[in-house]
Amino acid sequence: MLNKKRKLLKNQKGFTLIELLAVIVILAIIAAIAIPAIGNVIKNSRFNAIKSDAIQVISAAKLYVSDNGVKSPLSYNDLKSYIDDQDSKLVTPDKDKDNPQFSVSVSTNNSDGKTVYKFTGYGEDGDVKIRFNDADLKTINAAKRSATKSENDVYIIGN
Repeated sequence: MLNKKRKLLKNQKGFTLIELLAVIVILAIIAAIAIPAIGNVIKNSRFNAIKSDAIQVISAAKLYVSDNGVKSPLSYNDLKSYIDDQDSKLVTPDKDKDNPQFSVSVSTNNSDGKTVYKFTGYGEDGDVKIRFNDADLKTINAAKRSATKSENDVYIIGN
C-alpha cells in the first residue's frame, strides 16, 4: 500500500517551474512588442480623423461656392450649415469645439482656371494635434503622421 502511494507521488504529471517561467517570459516579450504597435495604430487613426474633418471642410467650401458664388475667406459661420460636425476634431487652439476657428481661402489658379481651396485651422484628438497652414486637398491627403512637428508636439500640414 505504501509503495503504491510512493509510485503515485513520483508519477505526477505537470509543468516544472522552469517551463512555466519560460512561458511567462515569452508572453512578456510578445506584450512588449505588441503594446507600442497598438499605440501607433491609435495615433495614426486620430491623425487621419483630424485630416478627414479638414477635408470635410474643404468639401463644404466647394458646396458653399457652388450655391453662393466665390467669397474668400470662408469661416466656420459661413460653412456650418454644410458641415456634419457632430464629432468634429477641429477646435480653436484653446479647445473650443463649439466655435472652431478655421478659414478656407478660395482662389482661381491663373494657369488653368481651376478653383483652389486652401484650409487653415487647428485640430486635436487626444494627444494628436495638427495645425493646417494654407493646406490644399492634395497636401492634406498626402500628409503622414511622420510630418514635421513643432516645439509643442503639433504636426504642421501646409506652408
